[in-house]
Amino acid sequence: MENGYARPVEGINVLVDLQHMKIIEFEDSKLIPLPPPDPLRNYTAAETRGGVDRSDVKPLHIIQSEGPSFRVNGFAVEWQKWNFRIGFTPREGLVIYSVAYNDGSLGRRSIAHRLSFVEMVVPYGDPKEPHYRKNAFDAGEDGLGKNAHSLKRGCDCLGHIKYFDVHFTNFTGGVETIENCVCLHEEDFGVLWKHQDWRTGLSEVRRSRRLVISFFCTVANYEYGFFWYFYQDGKIEAEVKLTGILSLGALRPGEVRKHGTVIAPGLYAPVHQHFFVARLNMAVDCRPGEALNQVVEVDVKVEEPGPSNVHNNAFYAEERILQSELQAVRDCNPLTARHWIVRNTRTVNRTGQLTGYKLVPGSNCLPLAGPDAKLFRRAEFLRHNLWVTQYKSGERFPAGEFPNQNPRTGEGLASWVSQDRKLEEADIVLWYVFGVTHVPRLEDWPVMPVERIGFMLMPHGFFNCSPAVDVPPNAEADSKWANGTKTGLQSPTHALISKL
Repeated sequence: MENGYARPVEGINVLVDLQHMKIIEFEDSKLIPLPPPDPLRNYTAAETRGGVDRSDVKPLHIIQSEGPSFRVNGFAVEWQKWNFRIGFTPREGLVIYSVAYNDGSLGRRSIAHRLSFVEMVVPYGDPKEPHYRKNAFDAGEDGLGKNAHSLKRGCDCLGHIKYFDVHFTNFTGGVETIENCVCLHEEDFGVLWKHQDWRTGLSEVRRSRRLVISFFCTVANYEYGFFWYFYQDGKIEAEVKLTGILSLGALRPGEVRKHGTVIAPGLYAPVHQHFFVARLNMAVDCRPGEALNQVVEVDVKVEEPGPSNVHNNAFYAEERILQSELQAVRDCNPLTARHWIVRNTRTVNRTGQLTGYKLVPGSNCLPLAGPDAKLFRRAEFLRHNLWVTQYKSGERFPAGEFPNQNPRTGEGLASWVSQDRKLEEADIVLWYVFGVTHVPRLEDWPVMPVERIGFMLMPHGFFNCSPAVDVPPNAEADSKWANGTKTGLQSPTHALISKL
């Protein structure tokens, strides 16, 4: 039950010949005492850590008495109007294939060929030994999939759950199985839409639910949850949940580090960043074999004062087609609400506009390491938030197939986009790089509460009106409340919590 990260041994470096499994060099460069035992170091239940758990948490039950709304056939999933396939690889973990939406008389409309997280890089900001060495490629060097959890224990998911086992080859050529690795379930997600007409008193409200597909992995000290959410209004959300234990260092008595936070006696956590790369092979309104997409960048501009802006209040959205790969190396800009739209160049909606899906950034950052940092020899792709390439089968990972051997000639995003291939009417791949800068807090110890980061794919002219307008009212909850029926709860809102 002991937290093994609470008492790090500082200053030991070992060079190992993995081919012959021999130690070549052993270096003990520092004489720093172990941090003293910390009464707040453990995070297990109260009886194992000498603490007291809170006693006022009442049960909250998620009940779906008629079962879930999704249907599963092997690895094919249908939920309301969505359909897609679930896959899994040792490097990426969860992969979502063949994403499409059943749109009434228009039939099955494609949105994406393949969605996945293809890399994760964690650079540290402490220039001292050994922390300057820390810039792990957690997907390319270690593997998100092969470090995934079996969800047979714990409460990662609630409700009526469908689990998927995953299988892949291990280092010896055998087959490895992780039981209950991928979780599929529905969640209540608050209000979907609402309007109350103040003239007539008519009120309409719809509850939102979303379909969740997720898995968790442990890469050394950190846990990462990778989530894909599908919504009733046509949105797709990607989210990473960061938790686990900080990577720590020991301090001499009275020592303070500029590049980190002292979080316990004799213990500090360096500042660092987490970067994730999502690879989005889009196929907006494309039939099999078609490559008819383009990418448009949208910035909201302020109108110059003048005859067309006499009240100095005008602003507008300006679009620019990204015609080639070098033009499409871009960064987020929250000052202009910058986003990007993948459009079909041949299909229009009822107003004559091209149909599309837009990538909406969430919170984001860029690397804080200097431009000549060794990190960028392997992670050139971190220098920008968006890259766009024309699909090619061998271009799967932003640092190339083997990031521990990078840079290799012709590999990686920076090399690929140097070809400057055309992106007009193409098979489009978006590479979205998003990150978080972590300045550790005392509240992150001994285990870090979940921090969330991600982005959205939202329909933009894809539908002729809101696709959520046909979501039915929650008639069961309304009728129970109108009839005065009580189930031990005090309001329709609480009744919805108990149902879903």
